[in-house]
Amino acid sequence: MKKIISIVVIALTFTLTGNAQDGMKKDAMMKDSKATIVSLEQTKGEFTQKEITLKKGDYIFEISNSNVGHQVGFVLVPKGKDASKPENHIKTAYVTKAVENNSKETSNVTSLAKGEYVYFCPLNPTPQYTLTVE
Repeated sequence: MKKIISIVVIALTFTLTGNAQDGMKKDAMMKDSKATIVSLEQTKGEFTQKEITLKKGDYIFEISNSNVGHQVGFVLVPKGKDASKPENHIKTAYVTKAVENNSKETSNVTSLAKGEYVYFCPLNPTPQYTLTVE
């Protein structure tokens, strides 16, 4: 019985350490990157930011779930492409995990070229909003 307890404790320690290291890697990635963080807030059925204008460059999207009541996400698509088709989504802009109620999550670094894009959340669901890169 004593050996089983020891094994469980070791496994839990490894899991907690692994999760802490994942968080540190994510923090280091954001600090080492020259990406700008773009914070967007979702409420029930909408983003509070209806339009965004950015300069060409690298961005990390930080999505806040403000009491939507369930998980939310983030999808970014070049304007004119069919947003219902995942192959048209800019995958790096997806949040790294679904955003739980009253919390925040971030995307990976996403390089944006000059042009127009649309963003939305299929889980909330929200209308499509315009993101312009000058």
